[in-house]
Order: sequence, then C-alpha cells, then structure tokens
Amino acid sequence: MRVLRLLCSLACLLLLFVQAASANGTITTQTITTARTEIWKDLNTGAIGSAAIAIMDKGKVVYSEGFGMADREKSIPVNKKTIFDIGSVSKIYVATAIMVLVDEGKVALDAPASKYLPDFSMVDERYKDITVRMLLNHSSGLPGTTGENNFGFAFNQDVYKDTLDALASSQLKHRPGERSIYCNDGFTLAEMIVARVSGQSYLEFLQERLFQPLALHNTGAGVGQRQPALGGNIAKFYPPGKAFSEPLEVLSLLGAGGLSSSAEDLCRFVDTFSGKGPQILTAASLGEIKKEQPPSFRGKLRGPDIPWGLGWDVTTYEPYKANGIKVLGKGGNSSTYTAQVFTAPDLRISVAVVSTGRAGGALPIADKVLQAYLASNALLKLPAKPVTPPVKAQPIPLDLKRFEGFYANGNEVFQVSLDAPNGVMTLYNNAKAPTLSAVYNNGFFYKDERKLYFEEIDKTSYLVLYVDAFKGDGIYLEKLASCETPQQLEIPIEGKKWLRRNVKAFEGTSSVPDHITESHVLPDLPGYIDFCGIKKVISPSFAGMAIQTSRDLTELHLIQKDNQFWARSGGSLFMPADLADLLSPGTTTHALNTNGYNQWFKIVTDSILRCEKSTQGRMIVFAPDNAVLFDSAVDTGDVFTPSGSFVEIAGAVGDAFKLTLQTAPSK
Repeated sequence: MRVLRLLCSLACLLLLFVQAASANGTITTQTITTARTEIWKDLNTGAIGSAAIAIMDKGKVVYSEGFGMADREKSIPVNKKTIFDIGSVSKIYVATAIMVLVDEGKVALDAPASKYLPDFSMVDERYKDITVRMLLNHSSGLPGTTGENNFGFAFNQDVYKDTLDALASSQLKHRPGERSIYCNDGFTLAEMIVARVSGQSYLEFLQERLFQPLALHNTGAGVGQRQPALGGNIAKFYPPGKAFSEPLEVLSLLGAGGLSSSAEDLCRFVDTFSGKGPQILTAASLGEIKKEQPPSFRGKLRGPDIPWGLGWDVTTYEPYKANGIKVLGKGGNSSTYTAQVFTAPDLRISVAVVSTGRAGGALPIADKVLQAYLASNALLKLPAKPVTPPVKAQPIPLDLKRFEGFYANGNEVFQVSLDAPNGVMTLYNNAKAPTLSAVYNNGFFYKDERKLYFEEIDKTSYLVLYVDAFKGDGIYLEKLASCETPQQLEIPIEGKKWLRRNVKAFEGTSSVPDHITESHVLPDLPGYIDFCGIKKVISPSFAGMAIQTSRDLTELHLIQKDNQFWARSGGSLFMPADLADLLSPGTTTHALNTNGYNQWFKIVTDSILRCEKSTQGRMIVFAPDNAVLFDSAVDTGDVFTPSGSFVEIAGAVGDAFKLTLQTAPSK
C-alpha cells in the first residue's frame, strides 16, 4: 500500500510538472497522446513502417520521439536523430537558397529564368517570360516533372541535361504567371540557378549557406547518397510483405525533392522563418518567402485558390487563420517516404513528422499535433464540430446541363452526367463505370466531405472542388473541347504496347510499372488519344497536352529510328513491343549496346528464367498483362515466365547478362 501511495504521489508530481511546463509553452500529455495515437494508427494499418515527430517552441525542442524500427535486420529503433528522406519539403530549401542570392543582389525574383540559365529553352517562345518567382510558386506553365531515372537507387549525373533536353522540345501548358499548378521541373531549374550563380554545386551551397549557419547537422542529400556517412542512422523502407528493405532511395531532383533530414532538423530549419534565432535572410526576404504568391488566375473561381508561397504548399491554413495565427506548411511524398512540416512563425512554434512508407498521413498527423499543442497552451480555440444532417438533393437547374460532357485530369477521362429531376451528378470512367455520385443543393454538389461546383472561365468549363481546410477552391477536372476537324496519328495505335528504352539500371521500383505502356484511341472523343495520359492529336506525328490545369502533363512525338516509328512522351522514349527480340530456350549471353539503351526480350512459351549478371546490372520480368513478376533490385532466384512475358535488362554499356531459359514442365 505504501508503494502504491508512493507511485500515486510520483504520478501527481509528474502531472504537475507537465502542467507547469505547459504554462511555460512546452508540452502536455494531451499533445503527446495525440502524436502517439495518430502515428500508431498509421503504423498498425501498415500505411507506414516507422516514423519520428518533433515539436519546437521558441527555438527549443519540447517533444521528440521515434516510432518503429529504423533497421529491422539490425534491430535499430528510430531515435531523434534518425534520417528520413523528406521529398518535396526540399522545395523550401531551394526557395531559401534563391532568397539568399536575392539578398546578395545576384538574383532578381522577377528577372527571366533564362537570364541565369542561357541553355534553357523551349519550342514555346513564351518560356522567355518565365521568371525566377514563377519557378518557386508553381506558376511557370512548365509541363511537370522530368522524373525518368531521377527516382532511384543512385544519383543520375545527367539530371540537368535530361531536364533541359525534355523541356527543349516542350510547349507550355499555360501562359507564365497565369495559374499555379504543382510543378517539380521549376524547382530543378531553380536548383540549377543556385549552382550557376554561386559557382558551387547545389549541395555545397546548401551546406555552407544553410546547413552550417542553422546547425542542421542531420540534413543533407538523400539517404541513398549519404549512406556511408550515416551508418545505421537511416530509416529504411520495407515494402509490405517483403522480409528485407529496398535499396536506399536517391532522388536526383535535389531542389524538387532530393534532401533528407530528421524531424528535429526540420523544425530547426523552419524556425528561422520566425525572424528569431539564427538568421540567414534579411527581413525583406523573410517577408517575401512567407507571403502568399497568387497567379493572375486568382479571383476567377468563387473562392480563392490554394495559397501557394515560394516553395510552400500553404501560407494560410484553417482553423489557424480563424484564430489569427499564420501557418506555413509543406509536405513531401517520395516513393518510400512521407514528410510534413508546419510552422507558425509569429508564435515561433513548429511541428514536423517524417515516416517511411508510401501511404503515410504525415500531413493530418502534423496538423492534429499542432492543433493539440496550440490548444493546450491556450493559443488556439477549436470550434465544436456541428452535427450536420445529410444533404438533401434538389432538382438541378436546367442551365447546368451545358456542363455535361467529357472531362480530364491529365491521366484519366471522365464523363459527367446530370440527372436534373433527381438532383444527382455522376462521373463515369473510361469503362463506363460510375466513380462518383454527388447530390445537388443550392449551387453545390455534395459527396461525403467534398463540395463541388461548375464554372465556365474564358470559354472553358471546369468542375471545381471546394477545399474547406483552405477556405478556397481547386480545379478538379477540366472539360475537353470537341475537335471540329479531328486529327489522327500516322500510325495505328489502338491497343498497341510500347516498351521504354531509356531506362537506367538504378531507376526506382515505383517507376518500373511505367516501363510498359499501352496506347488507345478514345472513340467518344475523336481527335484525342491516351498515351501516357490524355493528349490531343495536333498533327500526324504530334499530340499535345489536352488540358491546362493538371500537374505532370506530357506531349507525344512520333520519331523514326531504323525505319520504325518510336515514341517520345515527356522524358520517356518508347519502341513498339513487337520489336523486342525473342528469347529462345537455352543459355544466351547479351551485352548492352553502346547506345546505352536497355534491351527487351519476349518469351513465347511458359518457361523458367535464370539470370547471371554484374552487380550493377538489373533484370525485370513483366507478365503478359504488364504486371511486374520479378525485379532483381528486390527479388532473387529463378522466375516463372508465362508465354507472352517480356524481359528487360539494363545496366552500363557492355554489361553482360547470361540468361538461361528452360521450358516449364507441363502439369
């Protein structure tokens, strides 16, 4: 009994200590419980494999905790110094680097990007109007992401050349400065500007001008690049159902998403935007990097669009805005990591969450933890969430029937149908299957937490999604215009299979499914095709971007190689699948050609395949339905290859692959 009383007394003292600490603006049990509950929810569902979180208040880390194992094979748990890739959170680092050069008078935000990158050009002459600012606030009009070979297991030394080459043959999807649509290539160009203007490599500049002054000792290039120096202090990614970790990821798009950090270091970095503590920017540049950066399209929707900043995803965020609190936020998702950081610069409070996994909820976790921390310190009052009855359908006004038709988001086409008497809008996919059904009420269509409406702007129709967190709007789908004189490509493409030929052996597993693609015509949309996304045929050898308002759009060029038509879509080069060599039973040796292309083989009988190769070589096997059967980057042993399978080999020029194909015994 005395022991029990002693334990109760200690618990009370601990509670008093925590409450007293809360009064001084540090941490509470409520905040810690929120963090642990939300992170373990994702861990228990398998959405993430490990995680870390940190909270900083006025320059002091008041809470930091790791979850799960950083290295399962060695039984190393995640700790406060464990390094995770941070994906697109890297964008605020390149934006800051640009502002350092602005402070020094070496870069002007509103000067053309081509002033600093004379080798940057596009077939669309409007590229000359792209400013440095537009690269950082997603309003440049660049198509999207040159991702080929830049998401993988080794650094792509040709990343700058590949990006410039891809852009050189591209159009803009909209006038520079007109719209803000998420765009990674803008940040690669910004990274190149930092390197060109400073005369240093991008990482050298960051190390000297950002990491050292701000004591970011755990921040640097991606985990795959830093592995030898970090030892076991890396959170490895373990694919669901796999016993061992994948090779550590390397994102060659450093400015757009290639850095790594710890949760605590992320908080230290964004703390500098408070204007307190270690500083690397002038007050003027701090003000610029924290403010909203609207495009000229602003004001054309019912509500404001998402408030991008320079590198930031958001510069204002509910419910903080309603409490007079400015919050900056940036999230990042790579193929194997997720990250989110929020900072309230005027309060000098920051929260960061990093995790392994492809489906982690770093953003909602960080948001809930920040809310809990501010509320427990009497800085945020959350309104009670009202109980609202289901929305009742009203008849749809007949004038909205003009919005029926085909819409796209870049990769998919949807048919919008309006049942006016019953007040129901239905979206159908290419297979004519319903994918969304929403009811009409007082000018909006409602589906669960979503609220949508139609808008016509400059003769283009849009289906717009109201985003409650931002109290603003985002374009969900854009209507495809009918072609008065539909064009066709000079070769038939319906149901045609294409094999990508510019694959490097270190490309990541998340990109492997895109090594094979199929092309289709769209019978309901004459003049449009589906080839790595929806495109509008402009000429017999070219199909352009079908819409303006989606990220990561590409164009299609048909080109001739060895009297055969190949295809180039964005940074991907494809050949027709019927040009693949047949792989016969027995043992054959194949050396990669001097052209540097990966090679393809087709298997015409059920077989068992064995591969002997160099350590840097790679073999991938695809089933007849294009599913990945085997990838030597993560798989070992022999593989069963059904008739109609394709085998891809990639590596350095001259790499030899010894392939042994044995006919599978019949059952």
